[in-house]
Amino acid sequence: MNDLVRPMDLIPESAPFSPEQRSWLNGFFSGLVLPETGGVTPLSPQENAAVLGGDPADDGEAPWHDQTLALDARMALAAGRPLRRRMMAAMAQQDCGQCGYTCETYADALAEGRDARLNLCAPGGKDTARMLKTLAAESKGAPAPAATTTMTPTTTAAPGTTRDTPARAILLSRRRLNREGSAKETWHVEFDLSASDLSYRAGDSFGIFPRNEPGLVDQIIAMLGASHVTPVRGRTLREVLLSDVSLSPAPDRLFELLSFLTGGATRDRARRLAQGEDPDGDAAQLDVLATLQKFPQARPHPEAFVEALDPLQPRLYSISSSPRAAPGRLSLTVDAVRYVVGRRKRLGVASTFLAERLAPGETLPVYVQAAHGFALPENPATPIIMIGPGTGVAPFRAFLQERAAIGAQGKNWLFYGHQRAAHDFFYADEFEAMKATGLLTRLSLAWSRDGAEKFYVQDRMRQAGREIWAWLAEGAHLYVCGDASRMAKDVERTLVDIVAEFGARSADEAIAYVAGLRKAGRYQQDVY
Repeated sequence: MNDLVRPMDLIPESAPFSPEQRSWLNGFFSGLVLPETGGVTPLSPQENAAVLGGDPADDGEAPWHDQTLALDARMALAAGRPLRRRMMAAMAQQDCGQCGYTCETYADALAEGRDARLNLCAPGGKDTARMLKTLAAESKGAPAPAATTTMTPTTTAAPGTTRDTPARAILLSRRRLNREGSAKETWHVEFDLSASDLSYRAGDSFGIFPRNEPGLVDQIIAMLGASHVTPVRGRTLREVLLSDVSLSPAPDRLFELLSFLTGGATRDRARRLAQGEDPDGDAAQLDVLATLQKFPQARPHPEAFVEALDPLQPRLYSISSSPRAAPGRLSLTVDAVRYVVGRRKRLGVASTFLAERLAPGETLPVYVQAAHGFALPENPATPIIMIGPGTGVAPFRAFLQERAAIGAQGKNWLFYGHQRAAHDFFYADEFEAMKATGLLTRLSLAWSRDGAEKFYVQDRMRQAGREIWAWLAEGAHLYVCGDASRMAKDVERTLVDIVAEFGARSADEAIAYVAGLRKAGRYQQDVY
């Protein structure tokens, strides 16, 4: 075997990786280059021994565990690692718990054959499911790629503490948070937990099991040419489509089924869609109904059709209340998702279920997902900085209620933003009251549509950079909640710039400082 080598700078600084990730990749790819190329210096025997202290294929590090990285970048970071580590890299890296695991433990369960469900990573969507299917095929004992496989929980958990053992909650009420004229539709939704013995902490998430929109279900049944009462899985077809299966997006198994029922060029298009290709440029828009409309000559049997669909997954929402402030109750802050594709209106399954289809007084299955590394500091005197635009403010309302209930002496600073101050200032009266009492030390607001130029929370952070640095120097914890792909990235870049400017650090030192905050639990994210 060739001696290990010192890494070359093979990955450019412009590549979308952190310094730690770039260093790891340089080391990995340098190991593929022979010393004879002249660009690599062999390590000494002592250095070899230090590096080879464990299994080099699985050193316990997970440089891909970063929700801001694209799938291909994560897979590159996991190249050469054991199957379970590459499966972990395929996850969305949010540790949201929606799958019932963390990203690492879900990957372990798949690799070890303890769970056969390859489609539980809701944030990762079809891309993650396809990558897991590819990876699972590497191992003889790997889980089968069946989309509807279910597993029996290995332990009996208390009702409401896992997705596999839901409890029941009652919808108490909902009220719209946007004022008239807003371009958004956001709801404050209240639940009664008193009959379920559910408990939660500020920072946790609430899992709900929604039902599909009845009009969409009826259209699909009509496209199948079937009856509402056709027996499927011991129930009626309509009942199964309402509660058991996902109707968006169309899964690969549905395309596979349709390819068997068609011929010629149509069969080829269905097969290519099943393989992740996009022959007609419309793959991203194909939910189940649109797929049936695209292949009208195919009329699958209802039982085969249902088995080709993915199970309807629960949805997680950040809890926007503290149990100390409202015992036996829980609230969510929910954006109702509505959009148009072509001439057809599409609806967010869970958000519109909560906004309009679930009536006050009705019950629904729910569970509490304990937060993974997203909680208030143990010391109530520790100052906190909270950055949560839009519905990202939800857990910070809970944090503030919790701090008020326990009489925490630590300072509290909230950054909140949305489109327009007159229409989209959620919980304005509450936050202004908290500011008046001194609970909310600072309230920094950003409105993206009120001026000639768009202005976001990260812009407000830059304006207050000196004070943010002063709070961090005092030991403040910083929290971010909201969109992972854009907002969270921009906030982190801004934070690095603030540390560099006001902490008198180089760019690399500022990046290392922020990484240190994260490692110490002082920089926490709840992103999606």
